[in-house]
Amino acid sequence: MSAFSAFKANVPVAWSPNLYITLVRGIPGTRRLHRRTLEALRLTKCNRTVMRWNTPTVRGMIQQVKRLVVVETEEMYNARKQKGASHRALRPPLVVNHQPIPAPESSS
Repeated sequence: MSAFSAFKANVPVAWSPNLYITLVRGIPGTRRLHRRTLEALRLTKCNRTVMRWNTPTVRGMIQQVKRLVVVETEEMYNARKQKGASHRALRPPLVVNHQPIPAPESSS
């Protein structure tokens, strides 16, 4: 599940001291000011996530490029990472037995 889909699936929760910002749209074709803002946030490639403190300066930068990024709180980010890890976890092997099941002998 992409960060954008996970963001749409979750609702914002309580205030968080850290914000996790993920670039979900491409940089080519954007304005120079937006590119410079993304560079200041250290977002250079799609689907990369950075953690920044929740300050008015960072929130202003996010507001400027809000159509290009997805913002998650710490709880949302950890829940998404845990869900992805459980999805990729090893599963027990599927055992298929092609031998016919013997009929139970009835004792009469």
